[in-house]
Amino acid sequence: MLYAEFMSAVLPPCPEPEESLTEPELLHLGPAGDEPCLRADAARNRARLLDAAARLIAEHGAAGVTMEAVASAANVGKGTVFRRFGDRTGLLTALLDHSERNFQAAFLSGPPPLGPGAEPVERLRAFGVAMLRRAVDELDLQLAAEPGPDRRYSVPPRRVHHSHLVLLLRQALPDADVELLAHTLMGYLNPVLVHHLTRQCGMPAARLEAGWSELVDRVTSGVPSGTPVRAAQ
Repeated sequence: MLYAEFMSAVLPPCPEPEESLTEPELLHLGPAGDEPCLRADAARNRARLLDAAARLIAEHGAAGVTMEAVASAANVGKGTVFRRFGDRTGLLTALLDHSERNFQAAFLSGPPPLGPGAEPVERLRAFGVAMLRRAVDELDLQLAAEPGPDRRYSVPPRRVHHSHLVLLLRQALPDADVELLAHTLMGYLNPVLVHHLTRQCGMPAARLEAGWSELVDRVTSGVPSGTPVRAAQ
């Protein structure tokens, strides 16, 4: 089952170009009332299991992650993993959910330049670099969760990312067609392209990051250095 199938949150329609955007709120992706209602010890166990799963994926890829391996890496019984996540699909879904929450928190309310407080062009550079690093670290997992063409642009996380780019582009380029421009930039960050470039073409991740920064600089070449962040109306 795809990660997208677990996403129940629905975002409002994309705003018209003349509307002013504000920073979207953190989008909770998991089942309603999941993490906030956990006891402190259960929440710690859940975080420890997810950290263990993330390490295993980084070392062996998503295919190498089993419930038994996660239990061993987290020093808990296998039954604990099954009780918390149900099965391997539930575990991988929770891992993606956890990663997406952390990423959204970082660019919505974290420190600059990824979070608020930096110039919009600087935030654009930081956002893409963070997305690329996350894609490289979680590539197998993200590819397994990649939606089909009919849902690729409508799943909640991708709409949040697109809306965030629209916000930053509107601050930097108020006269541009930022809706379309944001889709163009998002294409560079697609995990399928990252897979092709890094694994099939052998391109180092540092080159992708440098290419993103160059792309942002070319797109925003008319923006003078030190452009202030405009307050949302």
